[in-house]
Amino acid sequence: MINEQIRDREVRLIGEHGEQLGIMSAKDAMKLAREAELDLVKVAPTAKPPVCKIIDYGKYRYEMARKEKEAKKKQKTIEVKEVRLSPNIDVNDLNTKINSARKFLEKGNKVKITLRFRGREMAHMQASKHILDDFAEALKEVAVVDKPAKVEGRNMSMFLTEKR
Repeated sequence: MINEQIRDREVRLIGEHGEQLGIMSAKDAMKLAREAELDLVKVAPTAKPPVCKIIDYGKYRYEMARKEKEAKKKQKTIEVKEVRLSPNIDVNDLNTKINSARKFLEKGNKVKITLRFRGREMAHMQASKHILDDFAEALKEVAVVDKPAKVEGRNMSMFLTEKR
């Protein structure tokens, strides 16, 4: 809230250079802001009494936007990378997939390992579970099982995350 939008009876006022001006009526605070040719901005509306500051509102909005942008920059987003396997995968192919999953985990991403079944492979789903177990076993020094193997339709999937 700025200027005339502030309807509180009393406010705690902070001057343009950060000095405490004490508790006063909103009208007096507004008068001081006009004399300084600046805006009266409510910075802490939940405080008793609310805290208002005499500042340039445009500059204040710019600073807040910059701080928000800076905070977003420091945030790390975790992606979920997927590695797809089939039940009749060969040892060397499995090792290649394990190495790619290891790279994803080292970059800080989660990895979803999906075992896809087609046609007659559906009849032997539980017999193929060992492939996911071997996959997790091969990556146990860098990863931990986040969600264990679970059947979803024609797929069996499991999630791995990097060890902390």
